[in-house]
Amino acid sequence: MSADVAVPARRRWGRRERRGVDTRPLVWPSVGLLLFWMIVPLAMTLWFSFQNYNLTDPTQHGFAGFDNYTYLLTDPSLFNALINTLLLVGGVLIASVVFGTLFAVLFDQDFWGKGIARLLVIAPFFVMPTVAALVWKNLLMDPVSGLFAAIAHGLGLPSVTWIGSLPLFSIGVIVAWQWVPFATLILLTAMQSLDREQIEAARMDGAKSVSRFIHIILPHLARPITVVVMIETIFLLGVFAEILVTTNGGPGDASTNLPYLIFKTAIQGSDVGGGSAGGIIAIVLANIVAVFLVRTVARNLDT
Repeated sequence: MSADVAVPARRRWGRRERRGVDTRPLVWPSVGLLLFWMIVPLAMTLWFSFQNYNLTDPTQHGFAGFDNYTYLLTDPSLFNALINTLLLVGGVLIASVVFGTLFAVLFDQDFWGKGIARLLVIAPFFVMPTVAALVWKNLLMDPVSGLFAAIAHGLGLPSVTWIGSLPLFSIGVIVAWQWVPFATLILLTAMQSLDREQIEAARMDGAKSVSRFIHIILPHLARPITVVVMIETIFLLGVFAEILVTTNGGPGDASTNLPYLIFKTAIQGSDVGGGSAGGIIAIVLANIVAVFLVRTVARNLDT
């Protein structure tokens, strides 16, 4: 009897002993490496933002104070880049949510060739941004030999110089083509958890397809849509490759967003100090957006 009682006691003591082991020192090396990985570039960027540092003029050196920030904040190009960034992010988010929801509802149905259709819709997400931009620029949007020009000529319509006349819209189409599959994946996964009995009950009660979508499907997808918006916004704030390959920020500054403005200032303009100041401004704005999105997501998940 005493032996039977002693065994559980030893087990309980062993569990308490394991619980008392401090595992935090095991995590410190990885945490320290991550902090070093993040803080050092940020600290160097902050330092250079207060320096006169020009790659083509070694005579420009020394402490600049807030001159780099003053120059950027009074430059009309910064305001234009911010507007383009907001338009690009907002347009792609709207396209991703709308088409992602439609594709998710469509592919939740049974039809012939559904597997192949899913693969074709999801495939653009795995295409590199540079490759996607080249394909759209040369094979689809080219006003002479592109697919859209051939369709326009076949209909007797003039071809459109997409990159030249609609630069920001063209970039938005390319970026949306890449991110709609991501929204489709998230929302299609959420559709799998939808209560089918509720849909069948609504159908038997005479509810039309539009009514079922508005009152049952859309509320069910509210949280996944919020997650899609948060994740895509973080990545869309850094769109760069598509602009570099297609428009180079032009014509003028018509398609220049904030990341590309930093690139033009630091690399093309050889002004490392000004580019670093732009990077700090971008970090501040991105963190403001991130905090707002995280609070919004947390509020929606609590309801």
